[in-house]
Amino acid sequence: MAMAAMAAMARRRDRLPPKIISSSSCTSYLLCLGSVVVLLTLFRSSSTNTFSYNQHHHHHQSVLQTQKKTTCNFSDGKWIYDPAAKAAPPYDWTCKEIFKGWNCIAGKKSNALDIFKWRWKPNACDLPIFDPLHFLQRYRDSSIGFIGDSLNRNMFVSLFCTLKGVSSQVRKWRPAGADRGFTFLEYNLTIAYHRTNLLARYGRWSANANGGSLESLGYREGYRVDVDIPEGTWDKAPGFHDILIFNTGHWWRAPSKFDPVKSPMLFYEKGVPVMPPPASTDVGLHMVLKHMISFTEKTKKGNAVIYFRSQSPRHFEGGDWDEGGSCKRQKPLSSQEVDELFSERNNGTNGEVRIVNQQLYMALKGSGLHWLDVTGMSEFRADAHPSSAGGKKHDDCMHWCLPGLTDIWNDLLVAQLSQT
Repeated sequence: MAMAAMAAMARRRDRLPPKIISSSSCTSYLLCLGSVVVLLTLFRSSSTNTFSYNQHHHHHQSVLQTQKKTTCNFSDGKWIYDPAAKAAPPYDWTCKEIFKGWNCIAGKKSNALDIFKWRWKPNACDLPIFDPLHFLQRYRDSSIGFIGDSLNRNMFVSLFCTLKGVSSQVRKWRPAGADRGFTFLEYNLTIAYHRTNLLARYGRWSANANGGSLESLGYREGYRVDVDIPEGTWDKAPGFHDILIFNTGHWWRAPSKFDPVKSPMLFYEKGVPVMPPPASTDVGLHMVLKHMISFTEKTKKGNAVIYFRSQSPRHFEGGDWDEGGSCKRQKPLSSQEVDELFSERNNGTNGEVRIVNQQLYMALKGSGLHWLDVTGMSEFRADAHPSSAGGKKHDDCMHWCLPGLTDIWNDLLVAQLSQT
């Protein structure tokens, strides 16, 4: 720890203006000593209140790294506690669209009012503050669609409540297949959420009495996943929305739903079973991503901007959700704690989040879809889940409190949109 502190102090010293550390500027011993005291004070303050994200320690990457050098990588940074920055929630926490289990202020979570006081600071630039009124004006007469599981709904609700805070003339309206949607009438801006767990169409499968290729291998039941057919909840969305934000991943590793023995995923392509059946759902995920990305690019509006959001990490400690796991943290994790929870080499309890990200990232390469990297910044935020305030029989260490972390995801989305 002492070595790390000395190295960090040396790096901070290297970034200070030359006049502070230059021997020529130290006209007296007392002045030099004063400079050292200032340096130590700055270091002590920084190490106490910031949590950094070093991308060298992460296996997933950001598409932003391949863009022009003048483009900022907003996903590479640190968390800074700033109680004065947001003395009040960024929007009305009584916003009716907030799912009860995510409303941590109403649920009286002990640190609910501290969660949104942590500010994300990119290392090479500043993350602009989301201006909802400017956003409404800029995206007037357009439509935004969130397509994915409940974590994308978490992000959708955050955006809706933020915009509603400055524009209350709202009408409920759902585009084809959408689970929920709203139009801000003054600006004719629609935002909608299309629920889909796997992106591809799936449903229960049972063995045919007349037999078949899967039956001959001993399969009796499971879930049929058509890797080349999008789920009907969103298949019209690419042709309608001007901005799309996709996600998938959590349901692909949900043994309580898709038990590899009792109810395995059985993949179909062009209406026939994929033979031999893949031994891993990772193979099926790769096939689905390939087809869904191709489908989206073929059916999207001509000028649509499309993002694929990276994985949202879970923070169960002491066991999984059905094993008494909990998330009682009151502040973000340290870099060492993040490594212990998520590192593949350390067999982290949620190491699969980075494995899935690798698959997502590789599938996107060469496509016209953009990568919205929220994983690294989110891995620190073990303090930002509903936990026991979610009202479930178990701690909710997967979804996020609102107001909370997904507000920062939307800050990131808006910042990247400005660079597109």
